[in-house]
Amino acid sequence: MLEQLKRMAVLATVIEQGSFAGAARQLQTSTSAVSQQVRALERDMGVTLLHRSTRKLSLTPAGSRFHEGCAAMLAAAREAQTQLHQLRDAPQGELRVAAPVGFARQLGPALAPLLAAHPGLSLHLEVDDGFTDLVEKRIDLAIRFGRLPDSAWVGTRIGEKHISLYAAPAYLARHGVPTLETLADHDWLLLRPDASGRHRLPLPGPGSRVLEVQARATSNNQLSLQQLCEAGLGLALLSPGDVGEVAQSGRLLALLPELAWPTLPIHALSPQRDAQPAKVRHAIAALRQFFQAAGKPAASIDPSPQETP
Repeated sequence: MLEQLKRMAVLATVIEQGSFAGAARQLQTSTSAVSQQVRALERDMGVTLLHRSTRKLSLTPAGSRFHEGCAAMLAAAREAQTQLHQLRDAPQGELRVAAPVGFARQLGPALAPLLAAHPGLSLHLEVDDGFTDLVEKRIDLAIRFGRLPDSAWVGTRIGEKHISLYAAPAYLARHGVPTLETLADHDWLLLRPDASGRHRLPLPGPGSRVLEVQARATSNNQLSLQQLCEAGLGLALLSPGDVGEVAQSGRLLALLPELAWPTLPIHALSPQRDAQPAKVRHAIAALRQFFQAAGKPAASIDPSPQETP
């Protein structure tokens, strides 16, 4: 069948170019090879497709009917090739991105310039703090933080997430401003602690110091922890990039600025490293540019407790 399709394409090219020699130049082969392909097609079909003379070629009635299908097949193949090249070279189609809930709001500003520059590109966000089945959801890019699990997907580092310690003024008014020595005595809002509710936090600085704290509230969602922190329920390790407006308004205050908490790497996971579609390559570049520009930690705010009305 494959050889038959090849010979049909050769016949369509002969008619398109008007001669065996023209088709040979187009196909980058010899005139005799083109002629042999057409003869083999006629033999397989059991019918003469071309009238040959020293001056010109013309289709027989049967050849004319058959050529319509051959030409349509060749045109469809060329169109498919053109579309594939466009997908490879220019972002278009639907870009499917998976991200944690708290992070999704940053994807709009990060990808907006890319979408504005390429009208043929659309975006679908799959927002979930759980482990999304990336294959089932047909995800092109998945945004992940921290240590990557073993996976066949390829991780590209696109930035880092800075972490700072925050509390609401109301909490500080009731419990006082924490110091390094009193951190363990405060209420903590934590992501996924162990079954006992205790959590071991690596302390910034030299050595391998670990702070063991008790969770007052826990969540599998960073945005929920931020909301609990704003409500004055305890201390939380949050990203300045996530709490920028809230911190600027004074609803959350950055604490212990001398502690440089470890940063979390941000990765974009994609199904393959080579031959990525243009939409994936351009999205990775846009995300990397956005996070490099926004990657500096926010300035700390004076955490002096304030009286609540």
